[in-house]
Amino acid sequence: MEQMTSLERTMAVIRHQIPDRVPVDLHNFLVTIAYAGYPMAEALQDGEMLAEAQLKFWRDFRHDVLLVENGVVAEAGACGCEIDWPVEGPPRVVGHLLADGLEKIQDLSVPDPWKTSPMRQNLEAVRIMRQELGDQVFIMGRCDQAPASLAGALRGYEQFIVDMALNEQPELIHQVLEFCAQVQTRYMLAMKEAGAHGTAMGEMGVDIIGPQLHRDFAHRYDCQVVEMVAAPDYTVALHICGDATLILPEMIATGAQILELDYKTDKVTAKAALRGKAAFLGPVNPELISNGTPAEVEDAAREAIDVLGPDGGLILGPGCALGHTTPPENIHALIKTAWKYGVYNPDGTLRAV
Repeated sequence: MEQMTSLERTMAVIRHQIPDRVPVDLHNFLVTIAYAGYPMAEALQDGEMLAEAQLKFWRDFRHDVLLVENGVVAEAGACGCEIDWPVEGPPRVVGHLLADGLEKIQDLSVPDPWKTSPMRQNLEAVRIMRQELGDQVFIMGRCDQAPASLAGALRGYEQFIVDMALNEQPELIHQVLEFCAQVQTRYMLAMKEAGAHGTAMGEMGVDIIGPQLHRDFAHRYDCQVVEMVAAPDYTVALHICGDATLILPEMIATGAQILELDYKTDKVTAKAALRGKAAFLGPVNPELISNGTPAEVEDAAREAIDVLGPDGGLILGPGCALGHTTPPENIHALIKTAWKYGVYNPDGTLRAV
């Protein structure tokens, strides 16, 4: 089979075609900054540094999907939440705008992503990377807080889960979720304007809220966002941490072209459910990639390829974000496993080289 570019390879999977080999994604925004030697807190708030860190990493590792973000805080920070930017590790929301009551949603307005931090830094990074790389690789401009996840950041995660479970203020809960869907939609469309080939959002983990609250509250707004954003020339990925096996039908029903799933989700069930409907991104345990040996990473990646790779449909990568101390040799092991064991025959079967 003729060798493809990284973008062609990734798009083949998204379009349910057979690529030349399994493409590789790296959820590596923290690792890139550490690898480049930049101060973490400063780089996460600087679009040029974000872009250069990603570009340096790609030049050295040659993965297929470049996933750009500055943590699960951009939307909340742009809405006005207080963000803590530590010297090491990911940023976090420390001040919740709706902590005193859901009714304060009336005071909020949808931020302009091009003018508001920390959104605009991610947009600037994507713009620089697309200008530098063109259509060589798939650039994923990640907008990480899906509606229920963003609502949790605005309200306080534990409190919003209580709000949904008790459902004593249903109108206000849905008003908050509708606002969050609007924030998410505007940000994701701005990523397309910046030059991203696709975007992604991370919804509140099903291990945290359970399948029923996901179905009752999060799902309809995830569907709304995907309907407004996804297009044949613009891919949307939906990420949900934890064991998503029980909610795979709902995730597929959103229309997201990629489902980003972690190692807890049953691979055999997911392969059958996603076939011809959505690509599977993942599912290697990021803790294993960060703390295991290269041999252990190769074993886990090969198992994922063996189960999820036949007939296409797989973008291999970590199922969630890698820690900033992830060793380069483990990342090389992940990528080289796809190069060695993820090569396709024209009929969709795999062969080792």
